[in-house]
Amino acid sequence: MDFADVEQARKRLAGVIKPTPLLRSDTIDRLTGARVFLKPENRQKTGSFKIRGAFNRLAGLTSEQARLGVVAASAGNHGQAISYAATRSGIAATIVMPRTAAIAKIDATRNYGQQVVLAGNDYQEARAAALDLQRKTGAIFVDAYDDPWVIAGQGTIGLEVADELSPDVVVVPVGGGGLIAGIALALAHRVPKAAILAAEATGAPQLSASLARGEPASIGSSVDTIADGLATGRIGQLPFALIREHVKRVVSVNDGEIGEAVLLLLERLKLLTEGAGAAALAAVLKLCAELAGALVVVIVSGGNIDINLLDRIICHGLAKAGRLLRFTTNLHDRPGELQKLLSLISEAGANVRTIDHNRTRLNIPIGSACVMVEVETRSREHVSEIRERLLGAGYEITVEGG
Repeated sequence: MDFADVEQARKRLAGVIKPTPLLRSDTIDRLTGARVFLKPENRQKTGSFKIRGAFNRLAGLTSEQARLGVVAASAGNHGQAISYAATRSGIAATIVMPRTAAIAKIDATRNYGQQVVLAGNDYQEARAAALDLQRKTGAIFVDAYDDPWVIAGQGTIGLEVADELSPDVVVVPVGGGGLIAGIALALAHRVPKAAILAAEATGAPQLSASLARGEPASIGSSVDTIADGLATGRIGQLPFALIREHVKRVVSVNDGEIGEAVLLLLERLKLLTEGAGAAALAAVLKLCAELAGALVVVIVSGGNIDINLLDRIICHGLAKAGRLLRFTTNLHDRPGELQKLLSLISEAGANVRTIDHNRTRLNIPIGSACVMVEVETRSREHVSEIRERLLGAGYEITVEGG
């Protein structure tokens, strides 16, 4: 494939996708020391960039291929995109998803009008099941990332970036590699000076493993990350070739760093992103010393996050920032003791979110009750003040996370 394929994809996608704007944030500029522009593909139809590649692939089917229908494997976003694009194009599609996929993504894929089959415990097992189904039915398999039509569709993001800016650095999340391969190909022709960086989840290091071996490598069942969109376990053959040619380096970010980026985007820009969608910003925050003063584009690839996971990310992030305190303490099990504790918390200016009062645990003395309290706080200094008040009043407390 070549640059002309990306240009053709852009023509096919006219009227299907909406070019996403580049967003700025004074807070992110201050945190990174760079001039950061965010490309919010979470605003795209189906909630991610995947609609670009999916629609371009289906638009390239012959009438006979379209009659046979398509099969795809997906952890969520590719499946939603295929389901929407197939329904819009009048093509039958079956999407195989792992049994561990987020319920919200499974439901959304079905709701776009196509059949969903659950198989396997991860993306690669679901992909194997999809290929088996394809062999049995004769349908066309639409790979999530190792397909020139799909890569060309994703590359249209690079064209949109180049239409507005001449960036020094572009940071792209990497799972199977289709997104970064397409963007890198487009920018190699439009903004050849731009350094392309891959943001990889520490728990899904298939790109690093592949570069170390000099060929696409499977990391098997070792994938473990909240960024399910990056958890492919393997880089595609075609993306790997383009990545080796055009991508400067790989930056690994862990789940804690990804979670902090999710929370930052939600709070400061009101952008709801999934783990994969925030990975590139997490990488920029990690490299802020190197990127100071640079013009940086961050690809926010998607926003289809499971709400339960989002709740955990928010609580973890608030606790780390000193805006949430959880602690346990034992009280005498008699009238007024709980009220004394709550009054002390109120006097410290904290607001109680939840409280659990339990007198039946086997590990507490008879005549005592174990109380777990979660309070909203203003800062780390406020947390320290509350702890000192409680200790000064004679309470022995255990704070979650130290």
